[in-house]
Amino acid sequence: MNIPTINIIVFTVFAFGLSIWAMQHNGREKASVSACYGECYEKYEASNGGVVEIAQAQAAAKAVASPAELGKGIYAGCVACHGPNGGGGVGPQLAGQSADAILGKLQRYGKGETLGPQSALMWSQAAQLSPGDMENISAYVATF
Repeated sequence: MNIPTINIIVFTVFAFGLSIWAMQHNGREKASVSACYGECYEKYEASNGGVVEIAQAQAAAKAVASPAELGKGIYAGCVACHGPNGGGGVGPQLAGQSADAILGKLQRYGKGETLGPQSALMWSQAAQLSPGDMENISAYVATF
């Protein structure tokens, strides 16, 4: 075997071993909800509600949330390039731009328009957003 092959094998064994160790030492003192059934699940459901109640509560919260609150959750996909507060990084700074400016750019990216040297990165991101998502992200970014 050559050195690169040995390096790949060593790295694979290390990564696999680290994953096993992390699962065994995840800091949880008790089993997760997914391991809960029977009486355990009945207690969980009594204190948290069933799947339907939880979904209804989430829908009710979403119905009364402001566009900026809704945009905050969607913006999580933007953080890697634009930073948690829109300060930039891989992507340009968004902080300080108006909601209308951000919305206009997202709409143009969604149509595949080139706005700068990194436009190709934004085309697929904007294409995944609904018009409402774009408005909500714009509202959130305007809060920076």
